Amino acid sequence: METGLEITVCHFPPGTSKWNKVEHRLFSHITMNWRGRPLTSHEVIVQTIAATTTRTGLRVHAELDTATYDTGVRIGDGQMDALPLTRHDWHGDWNYTLRPEAYDQINTAPDPFDQPSPDLAWLCHAALTGLPPQDWDALITTLLALHDQQREASLDKRRGHRPRLAAPGTGRRPVLTLADRLLATTFHQRLALPQVTIATLFSVRPETINRRIREISELLQQAGHTIQPAPHRLTSLDDLYSLATAEGIVIPSEINTAC
Repeated sequence: METGLEITVCHFPPGTSKWNKVEHRLFSHITMNWRGRPLTSHEVIVQTIAATTTRTGLRVHAELDTATYDTGVRIGDGQMDALPLTRHDWHGDWNYTLRPEAYDQINTAPDPFDQPSPDLAWLCHAALTGLPPQDWDALITTLLALHDQQREASLDKRRGHRPRLAAPGTGRRPVLTLADRLLATTFHQRLALPQVTIATLFSVRPETINRRIREISELLQQAGHTIQPAPHRLTSLDDLYSLATAEGIVIPSEINTAC
């Protein structure tokens, strides 16, 4: 990567934290130090950790990280496959090495915003969305225009109506494409799939799904489109997979395996 270093990563296998020396030599003493004390603020937590000492010489430095980090970021299969990664012969899922190849050789292009993430394209079937392909495409086109207007109005308000300095379309890549968001909203409103379950399907936090459903619902209202409830009322991903299978939808093999 940018450092030119070859980085080897070796994970502790599941269930083996009892052999992690940090667990024994640090966390145990921190836990004993704050035992019974209400952790009422970040300041209390940091100070309690930093005050941990032992007679054998343990001293702890702690400080609050005030940086902000994106949540619910999804890495596409194409990005993962493009990583210059060599898996080790012994448990390559836990042990691997990243080679120092040029970053621009890795495909970091975002998924098309009007298309679902590649591993979720099977969800666009009319039996699940209630919309034939041509109607789905027309709705996406309408929502895309409304979304751009909504986003620009929001950014303009945040800038205090000052001129933008960056070109339209720049900024961090979206966690969910517009099509992903419409699918999430459709499954919630049409199939009654719980938001927590939908979050698992899209590998994001429930808060992200809740926010995106609210945004898409506003756009659907502007577009004059109403999602009609289906006779199927789903409560879990197993229900969704069973419905898809019954409708003859081909589910990716890795999802079938996970089920």
